[in-house]
Order: sequence, then structure tokens, then C-alpha cells
Amino acid sequence: MLITKTIAEARGAVARLRAERRCIGLVPTMGALHAGHLSLVRAAKAHCDAVVATIFVNPTQFSPEEDFAMYPRTFEADCAALEAEGVDVLFAPEAGEMYPAGASTVIEVPGISDRLDAVSRPGHFRGVATVVAKLFNIIQPNHAFFGQKDAAQVAVLRRMVRDLNFVLELVVCPTVREADGLALSSRNRYLSEEERGQALVLSRALRRVSDEIQAGVVDSQRLTDVALGVLADEPEVRLDYFRIVDPETLEDVEDVSAGALVAVAAMVGPTRLIDNVVIPPR
Repeated sequence: MLITKTIAEARGAVARLRAERRCIGLVPTMGALHAGHLSLVRAAKAHCDAVVATIFVNPTQFSPEEDFAMYPRTFEADCAALEAEGVDVLFAPEAGEMYPAGASTVIEVPGISDRLDAVSRPGHFRGVATVVAKLFNIIQPNHAFFGQKDAAQVAVLRRMVRDLNFVLELVVCPTVREADGLALSSRNRYLSEEERGQALVLSRALRRVSDEIQAGVVDSQRLTDVALGVLADEPEVRLDYFRIVDPETLEDVEDVSAGALVAVAAMVGPTRLIDNVVIPPR
């Protein structure tokens, strides 16, 4: 696996792959890799001839009071895991490489990027869209792979790809979970044993909503009430939002008959976790 640190090095490596007429898959990450990230790498390898992964803890998607400085950084272990999976190129720039002095251009996706996580994390999706647009421009992949757990991010990026005419396919891969249902996240390592047990209430609420839908309930308010009842079982878990929305626009829907995204975010101790399920059209 070739490790590149500069934009010029990454572009040169990708140019050599492209000269061999290889289909390129991109897996953007912030490191602290887990089985969910590696599932994206495997999906990219199944779809593409060459895989480029990135590790960059993007400062512009963190607000001043968030955990940028404490965000887990496990670069050597991440490199070993990516190499074992057969990644061809790793792009791991420093912040100054991605945001040189005087850089001021940002990507805004109005409307959609003001919903769900953006309410409590203003500017978050601007930072995400900007860095991902930069990575798309640097690597110019044929396909880019993201996890369903970050459903709101996926909606923002889909709109950006469409509006800015990026020539690539966004591939969304299923959320990977622990055996007990906890969605994998780099932030899970922050959780104490007690907090980890409390965090399971998120997936329990989503499963209960899915069961209600299977039983024929389609009214979003009724489903929300069911979920809030489950979430109340863990009073130490502080709810940020529970919403039932259109998966493309992130706008609330009154019922789930045409399909929906059921999304939840909450603070478990000092750790913010997100989870969701996608409801297909009836």
C-alpha cells in the first residue's frame, strides 16, 4: 500500500492507476478504523479495480466545543488494517495540506444541511461537504463509499454530487453492528462499560419502530411516541433528536408508506452517538 501525504503525491498515484484503465473506488475516513470502515473497503474492492482510502480528521466539521482534539487517532493500526484489506493507496494529509493559509472557499448545501445533526452542530455539514468535495476533486474516483449510519451526511453529499455534477457514483453500504445491536462508531471507544449498556437503547428504539411498521403502523407521530417510550427507559441518555424524515431531503414525513429514514441522535455520557434505519416503501 502506497501512503501519500500531499495532494501532488495522491494525484500522481491515482494518475498511474488511471493510466492502467483501472476503476477507482474511494473510501474517505477520519481514521480510528473499525469493522464498519473495513466493510466499505471490501465493498470498494468488490466494485472497483483499485481502492484509495483517506484518513483525515477534518477540523472544519467540528465546532469549538466538540471533540476534535480528543478524536481517536490510531494511524499505525489503521495503516496495518487497510494494507491487510488490500488498499492500493492511502491519502493521509495534514490539515495545512487540505486547508492552506488563506483558503476561504466552502461548500454549502442550503436547506438539507440545516436539518437533523446540523441543528445541534451548526456548520457541521458545511465542513463535511467542503472536505469531501476536495477529496473528490483530488482523487476523482469512479465510485465513493459511505456508511448508512451517517444517513444525514449521505443525503447532503448526494445533493452536492447532483448539484455540482461530480462524475461518480455514491455507494451507500449497510450499517455494521455489534452482536447486541450497537452501531459501530469510532466514538464507541469513549464509552464506559455502563454507558455502552445505556447506548443500546438507541438500537432498541429503532427495532421497536421497525416492528411497529411491520405490524402495519405508518403514522409517524404514533411511531415517534413508541420510540420515545423506549428511549425513556434510559434517563441518563440525553436525546438530541428522534425524527422520521424523507431520506433524500431530510424533511419530516407524516407517515412512512412511501419510505422513510428513522433517525436518532443522543448523548451517552459525554459521547454523541447516531443511528438510523431506512424504511422501504410499502
